This record gives sequence, C-alpha cells and structure tokens, in this order.
Amino acid sequence: MYTHKIPKDLTCGMAMTMEIIGSKWKPCLLYNIYNGINRPGQLQLYNPKASRQVLNQQLRELEEHGIILRVVYPELPPKVEYFLTETGKSLIPVLHAMEAWGANYRQEHAVAAEEAEYK
Repeated sequence: MYTHKIPKDLTCGMAMTMEIIGSKWKPCLLYNIYNGINRPGQLQLYNPKASRQVLNQQLRELEEHGIILRVVYPELPPKVEYFLTETGKSLIPVLHAMEAWGANYRQEHAVAAEEAEYK
C-alpha cells in the first residue's frame, strides 16, 4: 500500500471510511463482489474502464483493510475468487445509500439540465 510522506489524520470516522472505500473503483468492486461477481476476469468485465492493474491494486488494498478475502484455489490454472468479510458486509448499507443518493441526484439534475435546454 502506498504510504504518504505526511501521515493521514484518521481520527474522524468519515476520514477512515474514505481511506477504505474512497477511490474511483472500490465501491463498484465491493458492490460487484456482493452481487456474486467475484472472479478477477468478471470484475474486469463489469468495470471495463478500469485497467487490470488498478483493479488489482484496489483489491489488494481492500484485502489489507480486511474488507474482502482473497481465496486462491490450488489447481491449474490457478483460480482466484474474492468474498466480502463480515466487516465488508457491514459496508453494504453504506453502498446502497450511496447508490440511492447518486440515482436520485442524477435524476434531479437530469431534469434540471433538460429544463435549462428549453429556456
């Protein structure tokens, strides 16, 4: 995991939450894993704009925080799957709230943008 020269102040709950899920792809990865998409290739298909390198890095960070569990099956070729830990499962209501808020915001602002076009 990348270490900053200036230590982060994680005394605030929001700062801690953002440290763990505050990136472009982590909430999407968690939501996908929650919905049963748990193989690296599947995660790449559901997040095609993210590079494999970025997805792997963010999966590693989630694993280091104890949010997901990486299981490597001893077979050839190696099979890897990701699962939410109990701590990871506790984030699901947060992700549902984020998704609902985003959908509501998008709907409200799409209407506002359409109204502006007609004026």
